[in-house]
Amino acid sequence: MRKICINISFIVAVLSCISCYDVLDKRPLNIYTDNDVWSNATLLDNFIASQYMYTPVMVGDATTLFNSWTGSPMNQDPRSTDMNYFFGNSSQAFGPRLIMDITDETKYNSDSWDNLAAYKISGIPSNGGCSEYWENAYYTLRNLNNAIANLPDSPLDAELIKLRLAECRFLRAYIFYSMVKRYGAFPMLTVVPNVDSPDEVLYPIRTSEKDVYDFIISECEDIKEDLAGQTEWGRASKWAALALESRAALYAGSIAKYGKVQLDGLLGISSSEADNYFQKSYNACQEIITKGGFKLYDENSDKVQNFKDLFLTKKNCEAIMVKQHYGTGFNSGGGLCTWSWDMMQAPNPNVWNCGNENGPYLEMVEEFEYIDGTSGKLDRDYVKSRLWTMEELWANKDPRFKASIYTNGDEWEKCAGEEYGNGKIDFHIGLRKPDGTTSYNANDSYNGVKAVGYQSQHHVLSGVTNTGFGIMKYVDPSANNMIWLCESRTDYMIFRYGEILLNMAEAAYELGKDGEALEFVNQIRKRAGINKLTSIDLDKIKHERKVELAFENHRYWDLRRWRDAEEALTQWYTGVRYVLDYETRKYWIEFLDHVDGANQPQFPESNYYFPITQARIGANSNLVENPRY
Repeated sequence: MRKICINISFIVAVLSCISCYDVLDKRPLNIYTDNDVWSNATLLDNFIASQYMYTPVMVGDATTLFNSWTGSPMNQDPRSTDMNYFFGNSSQAFGPRLIMDITDETKYNSDSWDNLAAYKISGIPSNGGCSEYWENAYYTLRNLNNAIANLPDSPLDAELIKLRLAECRFLRAYIFYSMVKRYGAFPMLTVVPNVDSPDEVLYPIRTSEKDVYDFIISECEDIKEDLAGQTEWGRASKWAALALESRAALYAGSIAKYGKVQLDGLLGISSSEADNYFQKSYNACQEIITKGGFKLYDENSDKVQNFKDLFLTKKNCEAIMVKQHYGTGFNSGGGLCTWSWDMMQAPNPNVWNCGNENGPYLEMVEEFEYIDGTSGKLDRDYVKSRLWTMEELWANKDPRFKASIYTNGDEWEKCAGEEYGNGKIDFHIGLRKPDGTTSYNANDSYNGVKAVGYQSQHHVLSGVTNTGFGIMKYVDPSANNMIWLCESRTDYMIFRYGEILLNMAEAAYELGKDGEALEFVNQIRKRAGINKLTSIDLDKIKHERKVELAFENHRYWDLRRWRDAEEALTQWYTGVRYVLDYETRKYWIEFLDHVDGANQPQFPESNYYFPITQARIGANSNLVENPRY
C-alpha cells in the first residue's frame, strides 16, 4: 500500500482536533496510508491544502517553493538543489517577478538569481532553465491523480467528497494549463504510473496541444457545478473554474488563429477551430458576468487610490480567486503562506538597502494614455529642452499609471526625514550646479544637496542602471520592509473580474461582436477614470490588457499566444534620468537609450514554446523536441 507524506506543519495545527483517532496512536505523525487520508476528513483537508501549496504557479507563475536557506520542499526539478534556483523561482522569494523580467514591461535591477539577463538578451536556450515547470508539475500531478482515482470510494460524506474531488480536478487542470502554455504538447498524465504499468504509461508520448486545451476546457465545464457549494475563501470555486476555462479557451483560440501546426499536429491548432474556442471563452465569461455577482472595484472617487486599493483590499468584489498571504516570514514560522512583494518592489528604505527590484521601462509608462484618451507617448526632444516639475511632466495621465508605477517625487511616507527624501521618492541621479556643471557621483553634494537621491544611491553604487520607475501595484504602504523577507500581507489575485471583462472583449471581437467588445473595454476605462473609446479593434484591446493587467503575469503569455513576441520583445528599451537643477529645484530629463545594456533583447521564434530538453528526452525517448532547439 502506498503512503502519503503530509506536511508536518498542517498536522501540528490540527493535532488537538483529531488526537482521539486511533491512527495517530499507531503511526508517526507525518506518515499515513492512502486509506487513512481518504477516510479522515481532517487528513483529507490537509492533503488538499498541501496540493494548493504544491501548485505554486498560481502566484506569478512561480515554479518552486522556498521555506529555508538550505532547500525547497518541492525539489523534483534537478536544479532545486541550487539555492539560486529555488530562491529565485518561488513566490516566497523572488519568483513573482520572473516573467516580467523577460517582457517589455520591466528591467530587473538587481543581481540575477536565475540568469534572467541572458534569457532576455539571447532567448531561452535548448537546455531550458527559464520558468521551468515540468518535474515539479508531475510531482503534484501524481498526488492529484492518486486522489482523483481514490476519492470516489471514500466512506466520507458524499457532498464533501464531491467538492474535494472537484478541487483536485481544478488544480490538475490549472497545472495542465501552466504546462501547455510553456511546452505546447507534453505527456498529459491522468493516471498514477507504477512499476507494473505498461511502457506507454511509464514512457508516455506527448499529448497534442489541442488535446490538452480540450481537456482543460472540458474539465472546467464538468466540475463547475460540483464546485458551486464552495464557501472557503482562497479555494477553487465554480467561478474560478469558469475563469480558468475563459482564459484557456482564449489562449487556444489565439493559437489556432495566429499560430501554425507543427510536429505532425503535436503543436498548434487548425485555424478552422479558432472561433469554436473563442465562443467557449465568450460563454464562460458571460456566465461569470451574468451570474457570478462580481463587479469592478470602484469604491473611491480618487481614481489613483481606488486602483491601488483594488489590490490591497482583501475579499473585495472583483476578486474571483486569490492566494492568501498572512505576513509572517518563514523565519518566524510562517512557512509557505508568505510573499516578498513589498520588500522587493517598494522603494528604499529597505532591509537590504535596495528595493525597487523591477524598473518599468519608459515605453511601458508611455502606454498609459492621458485622461482625454490621447497617446501617452512623450515628445522626447521637447522634454529634453526644458526644466520640469514632476507635476508638469506627468500631469493628466491615466490614473492607473500612478496606481501601478511610482517615480521621482511620488509620496512615500517611509521616506521620512531629509536623508530618505522628506516623504517623497528621490530618484534623481545628477546635480546641475550654478556653474553649469553636472555631477553624477553618488558621493558628491553641493551645499548639502546630494548629487544622487537616496532611492537611487544603491543602484548607482552597485553599477546598476535603473529606469527611473518602480512598481506600485500590490505594494502595501503599511508593510514593514525592514524585516527580513516574506512579510507581505497582500493577497494575490489569481483571477479577477477585470480580466474576465477583457477576455470577454477579446473573444467578442474575434467573433465579430464589435459592439460588445467596445462596451466591455469601456467598462474598464470608465472605472479607470479615462475617456471611453468610440471604436474598437484588436490593437486597442491588446493595449487595454497591457495597461489594466500590467505586472499581473499576463503580458509575456499574451504576446506569445498572439505571436507578437518576436517583434514586441526584440527591441531596445529606454529609461529616464532625473537631473536636479540646484537653483530652480526642477529637473532636467535625460533619456537612457539601451537601458538593458550593450546587447539588444531578443525573442527568437523558437521561444514560442519552451524546450523539452535533451535531459528529459534522454529519460524518455518517446519525447520529441520542440522546433528549432
